[in-house]
Amino acid sequence: MSIHGYPKTNWQDFIEASHEPSPSDDSPLSNRDLLKPADRFVKRHIGPRSHDVTYMLAALGLSSLDELINEAVPQTIRIDGHLNLEPPRSETAVLNELRELAAQNKLFRPFIGMGYSGTVTPPVIQRNVLENPGWYTQYTPYQPEISQGRLEALINFQTMITDLTGLEIANASLLDEGTAAAEAMTLCKRAMPRKSKANTFFVSELCHPQTIAVVQTRAEPLDINVIVGSHEEYDFSEDTFGVLLQYPTTEGDILDYGPFAEKAHEHGAIVVVAADILSLVLLRPPGEFGADVAVGNTQRFGVPLGFGGPHAAYMATMEKYQRIMPGRLIGASIDTNGNPGYRLALQTREQHIRREKATSNICTSQVLLAIMASMYAVYHGPDGLRRIARRVRLFTGVLAAGVRQAGYTLNESPVFDTLKISDGPRDQAAIKYAAQAKEINLRYYADGAIGVSLDEATSRDDLAVLLTIFGVEMDVESLADRVKLGYDAPHQRTSEFLAHPVFNTYHSETKMMRYITWLQNRDLSLTHSMIPLGSCTMKLNGAVEMLSITLPEFSQMHPFSPSDQTQGYREMFRRLESWLAEIMGFAAISLQPNSGASGEYTGMLTIRAYHKSRGEGHRNICLIPSSAHGTNPASATMAGMKVVVVQCDENGNIDVTDLKAKAEKHEENLAALMVTYPSTHGVYEEAIEEICDVIHAHGGQVYLDGANMNALVGLSRPAADFGADVCHLNLHKTFAIPHGGGGPGVGPIGVAAHLVPFLPGSPIVAGVGGEQSLGAVSSAPWGSAGVMPISYAYIAMMGDWGLTVATQIAILNANYIAQRLEPYFPVLYRGKNGRVAHECIIELRHLKKFVTVDDVAKRLMDFGFHAPTMSFPVPGTLMIEPTESESLEELDRFCEAMIAIRGEIQDIQDGKIAHEDSPLAHAPHTAQVIAREDWERPYSREQAAFPSAFTRKSKFWPYVGRIDNVYGDRHLVCTCLPIEEYE
Repeated sequence: MSIHGYPKTNWQDFIEASHEPSPSDDSPLSNRDLLKPADRFVKRHIGPRSHDVTYMLAALGLSSLDELINEAVPQTIRIDGHLNLEPPRSETAVLNELRELAAQNKLFRPFIGMGYSGTVTPPVIQRNVLENPGWYTQYTPYQPEISQGRLEALINFQTMITDLTGLEIANASLLDEGTAAAEAMTLCKRAMPRKSKANTFFVSELCHPQTIAVVQTRAEPLDINVIVGSHEEYDFSEDTFGVLLQYPTTEGDILDYGPFAEKAHEHGAIVVVAADILSLVLLRPPGEFGADVAVGNTQRFGVPLGFGGPHAAYMATMEKYQRIMPGRLIGASIDTNGNPGYRLALQTREQHIRREKATSNICTSQVLLAIMASMYAVYHGPDGLRRIARRVRLFTGVLAAGVRQAGYTLNESPVFDTLKISDGPRDQAAIKYAAQAKEINLRYYADGAIGVSLDEATSRDDLAVLLTIFGVEMDVESLADRVKLGYDAPHQRTSEFLAHPVFNTYHSETKMMRYITWLQNRDLSLTHSMIPLGSCTMKLNGAVEMLSITLPEFSQMHPFSPSDQTQGYREMFRRLESWLAEIMGFAAISLQPNSGASGEYTGMLTIRAYHKSRGEGHRNICLIPSSAHGTNPASATMAGMKVVVVQCDENGNIDVTDLKAKAEKHEENLAALMVTYPSTHGVYEEAIEEICDVIHAHGGQVYLDGANMNALVGLSRPAADFGADVCHLNLHKTFAIPHGGGGPGVGPIGVAAHLVPFLPGSPIVAGVGGEQSLGAVSSAPWGSAGVMPISYAYIAMMGDWGLTVATQIAILNANYIAQRLEPYFPVLYRGKNGRVAHECIIELRHLKKFVTVDDVAKRLMDFGFHAPTMSFPVPGTLMIEPTESESLEELDRFCEAMIAIRGEIQDIQDGKIAHEDSPLAHAPHTAQVIAREDWERPYSREQAAFPSAFTRKSKFWPYVGRIDNVYGDRHLVCTCLPIEEYE
């Protein structure tokens, strides 16, 4: 069998010669093969070489990849034929293609505002963070001992946010400003006394329109009453649990919200303020005028516009709300040696995922972007930020003075960077015509007014052009001389911020470069070794995929730019959507959800909207297997559904009998089933078609969690081959967008034809979403558009057969690991023919008398590895996923590390060493511990630190010893440690 003429069973022969050409010129590559480009991505992305594949197949008792797939994947769900995609294209061809798409965008200078601002990314941060695989290939910091660099950067972020907002505690970022405001709404609701009947959330009409839309979308399925209106006129006649204000307002006004906040508190409401982060350098912080929660976006701290994302939102609040604050919280603790160290705080209560009791389904954050924003604050420091903010304030004042003298009406209140201009010599149409002629984008209000927002990137020339557009002929310097930069009371900031030494030290590029590298060296990433996390697909993020995201026509585009200026982006979306639809077998795709959990939520909202459209809005029961990831029940709950748990059998599969019974019991109200396929246990369930049929027969819809699409691409399409109605994809897993240490994530959904009308839309940009759109689920129309070129490049370079082969090799690598480890750590679940999917779960529970899962995870650090997924979905086990990108050498190195650890466990079992004296109990071993003069342990320093040949050649040193989580939770510190702790 062949795909587009490429032999499926001899795929490596096409992309790689199995041996070097001999002098007799009997190379396996023909002259026609040599006519093809040499820079083909498939052979770079896939780790094993042809002889490695042959070796691994032989170890499994197989002769071909087809034979393995036939044993692992049920024939009933296999794709008929192959993906209707183009063949793989070379790296150069795809880079040129993306440059051509970027060139189709017209990069006008954006002065639109609405929460998105031009910014200058310091090159030292762009080069050493955004473009550095040592930062963008890290995993979420669940293993703190090998994540200290990014944890410190996130502590810096939290400190920056608490300082600027004047509040007590901040999380480590959220997705965008709109979703952060929606999360704040549910925080307010949850904070109410148990007996409270308050069910109204007031939103000021002066908030950004996209924020209002996202809040309304989130509130509707929860039956929360949202009132949008004037805060000056709101009388709290409705029982109100929270209010949302914009500071400065979307029109630019700086208002004194103190009296309104006091009034809200008198009525028992919590006050949320959406605040512009740069303005807080100069303005009184929200915490000083009565805000209980502050949210916003840190995009203008050095993060490119990217057509709307990804950006790091923030949330700050009072310490009393720390346990109901959504998202991740970084805290300080100590290690076993008494040294300070950071870790994710309050994990024991599953801070960010509370299953069916959830008020939030946040499972990720925007770590890479939060790190960029925090580094921006570190690099500039408080004085640098003041200069930037004062300059923005000055430019705004110059423009205001000029247009006011020319006879225009504008804001009566003080402003920071935004003006609303009207009633002058030129009307909106004339100004728009002049602006377009100068390639400038402004905000155009329905009432004829003009909005102008200035930013860090605004130049004197820009300012002169803006004045000309309004018909103003005045000298910029003379206007600047008359601008007052300070604010009258109560608006002027008087409190100190960013006083910690970290924000006052690294202001030269040399020092900043070394600081970034110093932190990077504390973190294990894919630059060091494989990260074998089951359910998380830490696959290669190829450098060639990343190159295009910093093209100015992609990175500097405002999300609300006119459609005729964004044709390159729109064509890229069209192609990407068509490819994803083909891969999954769906009718349409929405790219708007900006995380995997957001994709889950959006998928469930789509199902809900479908039922309501048919007069069946009462359908609110969602069946979810007991093995599901916590975001599944959380997302269903947030979408207004009631979760009913379906049991799994002893093999980890859905108990079909229990499923049928519960589907029948809830037939009248059955809305959906949420199912992960392959299952979270790492197997292809044979009954998946029957499961889908049962749900459909009882009036429900099938939502597929696409977390494991890495095991399906090219082999089976969820919609076409086994009956899914909607599925989200983690582009940051299957389609190569990097995890970045915990974000960005991108979670588009695919839907069957009957669900297309309900896809999410935009309140700003026309033509987005379905005709009966469920609303907006993120602030930007296409979510995290700025990283979409990565997945575009991946699919284009892998092509039809490359994607299929990647899936086959992912399955081969997982089965090879399962085979090698079986004698030492039994594999818990296997499919019908004894094969696993792209991941496997290994048993440790039979060893719990001698060792813990945590011991094994920490000991792996001494071997230079990140641990597999711990205790999910089965407590006391490890779930391993090698991906297709890891070589046979790396797979063997990991297996040998696990086998060596098993030998150390055996020593404890045999009584040769007590657990408390073993290398397992003391792992990980830091350089500081190894260098001590006193070494009284019964094992050698060499066994502790250099347990393998590879570690003697290339050692990654954990920066801290085992972190004490209990101590950290009892002594919660979530901002920068005092400087003496570093000494």
